[in-house]
Amino acid sequence: MTPYGPGAAAPADRYVVFHVHGVAKIYQMGEVQVRALRGVDLDIYRGELVTLLGASGSGKSTLLNILGGLDTPTAGQVLYREQDLTRATDRELTAYRRYHVGFVFQFYNLIPSLTARENVAIVTEIARAPMAPEDALRLVGLGDRLDHFPAQLSGGEQQRVAIARAIAKRPDVLLCDEPTGALDSKTGIVVLEALQRANEDLETTTAVITHNAGIAAMADRVIHLMDGRITATRANERKVNPRELSW
Repeated sequence: MTPYGPGAAAPADRYVVFHVHGVAKIYQMGEVQVRALRGVDLDIYRGELVTLLGASGSGKSTLLNILGGLDTPTAGQVLYREQDLTRATDRELTAYRRYHVGFVFQFYNLIPSLTARENVAIVTEIARAPMAPEDALRLVGLGDRLDHFPAQLSGGEQQRVAIARAIAKRPDVLLCDEPTGALDSKTGIVVLEALQRANEDLETTTAVITHNAGIAAMADRVIHLMDGRITATRANERKVNPRELSW
């Protein structure tokens, strides 16, 4: 297979970035088998912003981790730009995550002893063609907080630093797991605006998982999951600006 290194060619517009076919995931918990995913089929396109919507235990995080190369399915196939992640070696998955994927989680995972600029710079030092940390922080509205430490930032500001860190390496894919889960609605809207800006300005394929139905209106498409299955998929006729969201 072709390596996932920095020489990978960019796909054309509307190119299928992820092709997921028949994906199942079973976790063995002692003598009990937990079926996290049950035959998931899904395509995600270049530059698209999708929300994966469902209750806790619906399989959202498992699916996101598989797309991000953090986990592997028990059965089925996941293609990234026609490259088979399900057959990739650990080394290939590491390169895939390093060069192609940015992650944003519910908890910010910033290094307390480093400034916002330095937290972002950690990623840019290993990327192939990164943004300057200052530019990434300006993109998420933190151009005036470059030299502040995490303890000097609000929760929403810390999450935006985490987004800047994820997008600074110019990833093809941005995967977000409950990025507003620890925030109030007002602060969450500011964070969602930062994600929307990254998706539109950098044309980064973005998947946001949430249990909050109100967030779904900002996406191109909404993928509903329940009990490890996709139960519905719908396209939004009009993407709502995060400022118009309510939950």
